[in-house]
Amino acid sequence: MAMFKQFGDPFHHEPRTTATMLAQLSVVKSKVDPNDIEAFFREAQRFCLNRVSELFWRNFPLSCPSFFITPELLHYLHKEFWDHDLQWCLNIIGEAEIDFRFSVLQPTAGSRHFKGSISKLKQVTGRVHCDVQCYLIAVIAGAAPPEVVVAICALMDFRYHVQAFSLFPLPLMFSMLISTPCLKTADDVAKAIGIKRVGVTIQWTVDTTEHPHVSEIKTPARSTNNNNYDPQICRYLDRAEKCRSFELATSLREQDAIRNQNTLLDGENSDEPSDVSDGEDDDRYNASQVSGLPGHARPSTNYFTISARLCGKQTGSVLLPLHSFIAGSMAVNLSYAPSLRQISVDEAAQKFGLPDLRAALADFLWHEEQYSEGFVHPIELQLWCKVWLQNEPIHGNPDVPPVQTLFCSPPTGLWALGHYDAAIFNVDAQCKWP
Repeated sequence: MAMFKQFGDPFHHEPRTTATMLAQLSVVKSKVDPNDIEAFFREAQRFCLNRVSELFWRNFPLSCPSFFITPELLHYLHKEFWDHDLQWCLNIIGEAEIDFRFSVLQPTAGSRHFKGSISKLKQVTGRVHCDVQCYLIAVIAGAAPPEVVVAICALMDFRYHVQAFSLFPLPLMFSMLISTPCLKTADDVAKAIGIKRVGVTIQWTVDTTEHPHVSEIKTPARSTNNNNYDPQICRYLDRAEKCRSFELATSLREQDAIRNQNTLLDGENSDEPSDVSDGEDDDRYNASQVSGLPGHARPSTNYFTISARLCGKQTGSVLLPLHSFIAGSMAVNLSYAPSLRQISVDEAAQKFGLPDLRAALADFLWHEEQYSEGFVHPIELQLWCKVWLQNEPIHGNPDVPPVQTLFCSPPTGLWALGHYDAAIFNVDAQCKWP
């Protein structure tokens, strides 16, 4: 069976099955008493086992570690990218060159800007892995051999597609990975990441177990004096638990008082029997208790729903032009007030350094005049320096993607050529991407 140093071997090692583990534990217990923890642990380490002598899942049906250990995104995809793909690029191009290329990238809202070194980063999180993945292909282009760029791009596409909510039939792009020695077919790719055994990868996550390291260790540690951490962290957690218990008790008390008041009002105002059974009433009461508990919720804005609702309004009930609209597979949202309320075309061209602005507008206006009725040529412009974009859900994802902010700032002292975020719009309804 493979240890972590053999994870990169180009062949399949023996799987870690239930029968094998139980047989190894039986051998260890025949040599050492499980109650002697230190001796038992030393003997178990020879078989790459920990100090657990009785597996709680030993009698469960279908409880084979090689089957029930599910793949997850953080270590199977993002950590793999950081430990392998990025290291390949660093070895081929060099740390100094990649660090320089990352440092001169334009900052983008929502993504981290690596103005320093990425090769020396410590305590790297999954969010950093994702941000580096967004930049890496463009960074290595022109510096790495074309074959390397194609290989890194193929692996990046694989990570992107494997996070889909539905993968069967398997995408054709999986064939790009068949060149690896241990993956001969797309079916082998599915087996390697466990899709055929436990379903798609996107449903499994270690965020819940990884986050306690932040909430239970890092956050309490910030309130200490950086000496003798353990008792101070325990005191912090104890007080935080007391605060949560107090908030829970007061919330339940408040909900109970509201319920009693509503019951008295209903009894005074109605003499007819209620159609709602006691069970349904209790369910509603419990739901009201849960909804009143302390907590934070941050719903994601769905600009597709907002745009569709605005388009369905009667003419004259909303101001035109709409500031939230759909362009192809993209929802666009503008703030109510523009950044520049009134500016001429020549002034805008000079301010933003766009000498061909007038020609581009003339071509656009000619096109609109040909296909739009009652089109009026604008004399002056209104400009927005910030726009919010949102993609349609893809790959069967039921959740709407997060909103992406794009900026457009005129040249300043820091940015001599301005600060412009680029975006590609697919406005052709016949073309679907991805």
